[in-house]
Amino acid sequence: MEQLKWHQLDTDALSDALGSVPDRGLSPKEAEERLKSRGPNELTEGARISPLALLLNQFKDFMVLVLVGATLLSGLLGEYLDAITIIAIIVLNAILGFIQEYRAERSLYALKELSAPTARALRGGDVVTLPARELVPGDVVLLESGDRIPADVRLIEANSCYAEESALTGESVPVAKHAQTLADADLPLGDQRNIGFMGTMVTRGTARGIVIRTGMETEMGKIADLIQQTEEMETPLQHRLEQLGKVLIAVALGLTVLVVAAGILHGQPVYGMFLAGVSLAVAAIPEGLPAIVTIALALGVQRMIRRKAIVRKLPSVETLGCASVICSDKTGTLTQNKMTVTRMWIGGRQIEVTGEGYEPEGEALEDGDVIDVKHDLTVRRLLQIAALCNNASVSRQETDGKKRKDGGPVAEWVLKGDPTEGALTVLAMKLGVPPKSLESLYAREKEFPFDSERKRMSVVVKHQGGRLVCAKGAPDVLMEQCAYILWDDKVVPFTATLKQKTAEAAEAMAQDALRVLGFAYRDLRPHDECGTESEAESQLVFVGLTGMIDPPRREVRDAIAKCRLAGIRTVMITGDHQSTAEAIAGQLGIIPRNGLAVSGKQLSAMDDEQLDRLVDNIYVYARVSPEHKLRIVKALQRRGHVVAMTGDGVNDAPAIKAADIGIAMGITGTDVSKEASSLVLSDDNFATIVSAIEEGRGIYENIRKFIRYLLASNVGEILTMFLAMMAGLPLPLVPIQILWVNLVTDGLPAMALGVDQPEKDLMRQKPRPAKENIFARRLGWKIISRGVLIGVCTLAAFWITLSGAPDSKTQLVHAQTVAFATLVMAQLIHVFDCRSSRSIFHRNPLQNKYLVFAVLSSLILMLGVLYIDALQPIFKTVPLGFRDWCLVLVAAGIPTFVMGIGSVLGSPGGKKKSAARKIGGSRPVAR
Repeated sequence: MEQLKWHQLDTDALSDALGSVPDRGLSPKEAEERLKSRGPNELTEGARISPLALLLNQFKDFMVLVLVGATLLSGLLGEYLDAITIIAIIVLNAILGFIQEYRAERSLYALKELSAPTARALRGGDVVTLPARELVPGDVVLLESGDRIPADVRLIEANSCYAEESALTGESVPVAKHAQTLADADLPLGDQRNIGFMGTMVTRGTARGIVIRTGMETEMGKIADLIQQTEEMETPLQHRLEQLGKVLIAVALGLTVLVVAAGILHGQPVYGMFLAGVSLAVAAIPEGLPAIVTIALALGVQRMIRRKAIVRKLPSVETLGCASVICSDKTGTLTQNKMTVTRMWIGGRQIEVTGEGYEPEGEALEDGDVIDVKHDLTVRRLLQIAALCNNASVSRQETDGKKRKDGGPVAEWVLKGDPTEGALTVLAMKLGVPPKSLESLYAREKEFPFDSERKRMSVVVKHQGGRLVCAKGAPDVLMEQCAYILWDDKVVPFTATLKQKTAEAAEAMAQDALRVLGFAYRDLRPHDECGTESEAESQLVFVGLTGMIDPPRREVRDAIAKCRLAGIRTVMITGDHQSTAEAIAGQLGIIPRNGLAVSGKQLSAMDDEQLDRLVDNIYVYARVSPEHKLRIVKALQRRGHVVAMTGDGVNDAPAIKAADIGIAMGITGTDVSKEASSLVLSDDNFATIVSAIEEGRGIYENIRKFIRYLLASNVGEILTMFLAMMAGLPLPLVPIQILWVNLVTDGLPAMALGVDQPEKDLMRQKPRPAKENIFARRLGWKIISRGVLIGVCTLAAFWITLSGAPDSKTQLVHAQTVAFATLVMAQLIHVFDCRSSRSIFHRNPLQNKYLVFAVLSSLILMLGVLYIDALQPIFKTVPLGFRDWCLVLVAAGIPTFVMGIGSVLGSPGGKKKSAARKIGGSRPVAR
């Protein structure tokens, strides 16, 4: 039964296939038997993970195990405060991860809420209201305006029926439904006009249909199944931090063992070396790294909220930074989701209309000159018809939660009614013929509503001089009802020549992806009858055409250009028709000269291998299904792309969940799409995605900055101890000093790097590869080279001070204090070097005020240990004199300034600038 093409069957064949009688439905007994065999009409859940299991899974991460080890080491040293801090970090991370995964599991629940709770059906000839879950294939259901369709139904009757299907098909306006059979076997969902789909809403008219699919067999059920089967991708940040954790623990423990072994071999006390080794291990593993990452991401989230992007999953912020493809929905994201009349054709005249959206501000221009509509009778006549033959209204309403700069509420123009009629209402208002001004002059007497078969609408109105018929509809259909045309302000016969000119004008508008409507009227004489459609809609006078479109958002073209500079490709995926999609994509500069546009039908004909070959050159996908969107995302991922997928409908949820970064619309988005997403746009604006990508790139670079800082500092600490042991020198640092260095330098300065300002050329660089190692782009070399220099210079300062009286215990404490101060100062100077990918000289060191404050705080803490008498015995320090500080500052400054001078002389930034210019210069030409 499932293989039947339901839209191709007529009523008799449909009844035979389902064993149902259209005017009686199923008998109660037959319905009960089918319910037992077919199961309830509801979306089933996959295997669910219990909340406890979700919570325990958070402790399986490798970095968490590293933190547990660090906790044990801190406890052995008696550093109970450190141990408590680390435990708090572990618990905090587990709670955050649990909340994120638990919320993701709710996407299916949101989908189930779209199912209608009750339905009206025929059972044995009686109309009954029953729970929608009890519907079975073969049930005859009755639908009317406001009903949510309870299952997939094949319509057998439809009276001016329209359904809102945007959540399922991506269609931007309600679609007309009918009961006729459709010949084409392979129609996309948006073109199956004789089928009502589960979860969609009837917005106008009435209908009767036979249930053809229930539960998981419905189109909504297929989406639920896709959501259950789709695995969420591990983010690049999660992958890199896991890699980093493994490297850190292996290197740190290996070097620590070598240091301890070398010290013991050179005669150092075993217990003292064990304590020093444990201290080094604690210092070498930056246990605060996950916390600093979380804080950096959380602060980035706050900045993104101010830029209209709401983050649901913290790691997704960083993932945005390496996005190489943005798959964007058209309606409402790239466009305003507000139909707007942009062109009129009246009596051979081409008239452009300015203004966008529902705000009634704009002008009519002919050959660039403003038309005086008050004295242009033909234009006024068209506007009168547009206003009178209309059931929509546009009004100014205050917006909740939004305030003007003066504190007053923000008012916006809001549509009530059909978007197409709303566009005509706004047209009349902006050109000086507001519908309200006509209410006192014209009273509606009769309406013949728009019908998908008639493709036109008309009204009969009374006015002081008599009665008037106003009509609008598809131009080809309306022209057949017209005997005259308004040409040069005169009513003349509608000859074949004039009809040809009108048809050509309509075709020209359609080729520009405009939705075209024709307008006509007739002045009724006192004895004219208009009780039926045929009587009213005959001998009409054709007035003109309007062309409307959902216009692109003003800021989107610049945002797409910015993406291109950043090496990010924008792909449009929409349920709308291909011609409309291509026109909008061309206006926005999405399609390059040789770019491809593909329909859902063409996509279905491709296998995965063919799609993989073409996917890098396809920029527009039109009339696509949920399965298509998922295929597109997976094909791009197979080609190595990091994919950001936007959407607002139920049909977008599987692809949103499968994408590396799923983005839902906050205004028009369904709960299903929001629950499946990682990021929600509060303004439904594509430009916000670009802002979020910029923020994501900045956050990732900041994470690399503090990893560079922390690890270079740790390398310096380990090498100071290791080289001293290998050279047979005394311990340059005692265990408590190692821990204090770790505390003073790892905390505030690293956190301040997490909120550092991005470098200016950030959005002129290519996206980093998804599999890029955390140490790529010379980061590993910078960590090792700076760490080696810090270690060598610290040991040199220790040796120079110690060489004055090598056998004196007092001199050893003095030398250890110099080494301690040198190590801290070297790290505090090095932190400014970490702000730039080039050198310390490329950025103003005072620009990051948080970093300046953090360094000053760390410096004060170090000076306290040196000069407060009560702390000196605890930390084994002595006060340093002027000559000591000269040695400390020179030794501490050498690593940063030597590498900085080398960087300037080598000018490594030149290549990056050149590469950025190359990316910026490669601008695709819009088709």
